[in-house]
Amino acid sequence: MTYASSLLTRPGAVAAHGPDEGVAAHYGDPMREQRELAQGRAVVDLSYRGVVTVAGPDRLSWLTTLSSQRVAQLTPGQSSELLLLSLHGRIEFDARIMDDGERAWLLVEHGEAEGLAAWLESMKFMLRVEIENASDRWAVLGATRRLNALDPFGPHGRPLVWADPWPHIAPGGYSYAAIDDAHHPGLDRPWFEHVVEQGRVGEAVSALGADGVGLAGTMASEALRIAAWRPRWGVETDERTIPHELDLLRTAVHLSKGCYKGQETVARVHNLGHPPRRLTLLQLDGSAHTLPAAGSEVVLGVGSDAGAKPVGRVTSAALHHEMGPIALAVLKRSVDPRASLVVLGEAEGEEYAAAQEVIVAPDAGQVVGRPAGLLRRNA
Repeated sequence: MTYASSLLTRPGAVAAHGPDEGVAAHYGDPMREQRELAQGRAVVDLSYRGVVTVAGPDRLSWLTTLSSQRVAQLTPGQSSELLLLSLHGRIEFDARIMDDGERAWLLVEHGEAEGLAAWLESMKFMLRVEIENASDRWAVLGATRRLNALDPFGPHGRPLVWADPWPHIAPGGYSYAAIDDAHHPGLDRPWFEHVVEQGRVGEAVSALGADGVGLAGTMASEALRIAAWRPRWGVETDERTIPHELDLLRTAVHLSKGCYKGQETVARVHNLGHPPRRLTLLQLDGSAHTLPAAGSEVVLGVGSDAGAKPVGRVTSAALHHEMGPIALAVLKRSVDPRASLVVLGEAEGEEYAAAQEVIVAPDAGQVVGRPAGLLRRNA
């Protein structure tokens, strides 16, 4: 069944498409909404998101054995991120996780919830865990600060808020970024996801309005996400993606934890190899007054000329209120970071000149024998 948020009936609401379908892309003024969201004066409707809960005394130790992250000691109110990988280390699920003392809450993209719940159910065996896809009962509202007015709308009238660990390096994590982490643009975008009752989303937003917090659409949150270099499941990922390519070892992988599916690939690439692709930010020429669609081809050479060489694809693009048109793209590792690129649009002759801002370093990985300090870890 297609989801449609109750907030789509608000004045000025324009429905989003693609991965954000079911909520508003904006409410009539995307740039103003983006500035207000960045300043902590707006909230984003993410009520289409998936919510999967895991109850039972074995929940955290069990999730640790299954995933890339060590969450066995997760305390109530603490936030983390975990990946569930294929045998070959490809990302199958990416979950934001927190625990309330009774159950673990996994916040995922809409397209992940049903499959994640089914997969977890298949892995229960004799353990004391109970899995539920609770997406129809719980919703998510996003903001760049913690919104106390939403506390009464959480489970049992108590707050439940996931604080994005990005871009800090989690215990056991490792940075593949090409810059010093003190200058990581993700530091400019703190992010909080508040769990509220699905049937009270409108009431919760009205309570925020009384505190001077307005509504922003997903165009605003996506622009801030892209500028922060924050990858998103189903957008930056495809069926071949490994965590190293998106710098997800910093928040979602514990390199010293015990065995889990896909660990061999994670360790082999990290210690002895290089990820075959790398995430990069593209600064786009804005003269066309349009944006390339997700999936648009990125080429070396002169645009659509016969000699142009495909080197990657755009994964997401946005108009940022300060930076102008920007995009995230996944490129071949071998692409020269200094090379000028061209993004081919959907229409014939539509091209966007693009300059790279390197996210994942081209020499990331192969840490065995590497001099200390070139890339960063958190023990």
